[in-house]
Amino acid sequence: MAFYGAAKRVCVFISRNRSYSSSSSENVNLIKQLRERTSAPIKDVKAALVDSNWDIDAAQKELRKRGKVLASKKSSRIASEGLLALAQTPAKVALIELNCETDFVARNDIFRHLALCLAKQALSLDSSSSSAFHVGPQSLDYTTLNLEHPKISGETTVQNAITEVAAMMGENVRLRRGYVLPTSSNGFISTYLHTSPQPGLGRIAGILSLEVDDGKTQVEALQRVGSELAMHVVAAKPLFLTKELVPSDALENEREILKSQAESSGKSQMAVEKMVEGRLRKYFEDVVFMDQKFIMNDTMNVKAVLDNLSKEVGSSVRVVNFLRMEVGEGIAGQETDDASETVAQVA
Repeated sequence: MAFYGAAKRVCVFISRNRSYSSSSSENVNLIKQLRERTSAPIKDVKAALVDSNWDIDAAQKELRKRGKVLASKKSSRIASEGLLALAQTPAKVALIELNCETDFVARNDIFRHLALCLAKQALSLDSSSSSAFHVGPQSLDYTTLNLEHPKISGETTVQNAITEVAAMMGENVRLRRGYVLPTSSNGFISTYLHTSPQPGLGRIAGILSLEVDDGKTQVEALQRVGSELAMHVVAAKPLFLTKELVPSDALENEREILKSQAESSGKSQMAVEKMVEGRLRKYFEDVVFMDQKFIMNDTMNVKAVLDNLSKEVGSSVRVVNFLRMEVGEGIAGQETDDASETVAQVA
């Protein structure tokens, strides 16, 4: 009888152990499923499942509620990482900057999907403007966005989509700024994205709008040189299109600095003036797009490149405007107001 009793207790123990093992395995599977659905941290996933009595749908709703509260609390934190996203049609191009706190989140496919959707949304904005215009968060916040990602899909407002992604990522996510550049009937837009993880995304962007007198001229040559000039914008960081567009106060300030430096040499006033004029020419070569040495061939400047292109296509080619944007520029350790941020140039 003693042997029988001991054997019975062993069988009960084994049965209970198997039941526990099965339950534990199911719980692990639920954690894995919810983690795949939401991309939330494992600790938060498990806590939500426990609080929801291991009901995965209820836990998902609970995670969304918690995430939105946390996203709201994190909205004041500095977000200087992120991506630029670009969307384009033959008529115009849109570029937006979506920020987050770390490069890790910027590499997440949900974050990237949102950035590309926001660029397409900016592109869809109606505007009668024939020149480049700024797109701030307020322009998009309450527009309807259609997301098509396995982990976040359906129609929602831009503001809600950003909050949702911030909740999933556990970081401050914000749409910082954007621009839309239309083109004329005889115009071409060329773009270049530097450090591009996939088409339409990058950390630095150069956009160039060209106009040609004969719109039906050699398109291939225009696209080739346009792409090279867009790359030049990224590499050379021009601030102004032409000398005439350099603000007088900026020019006077630069002249005063150069004069002070030249006078410290102890040379005559005539020599000082010559030194100032020579250094001003160098200043223009550094910041004026048309005067900069072409990065593909530094024996000529950009103006010469356009002159050669005009000869090649048999029609006058002009740069209408250009834009350079870089992720995080101007933030410098603190959030700044969008209206005060300066893009390199939209002429």
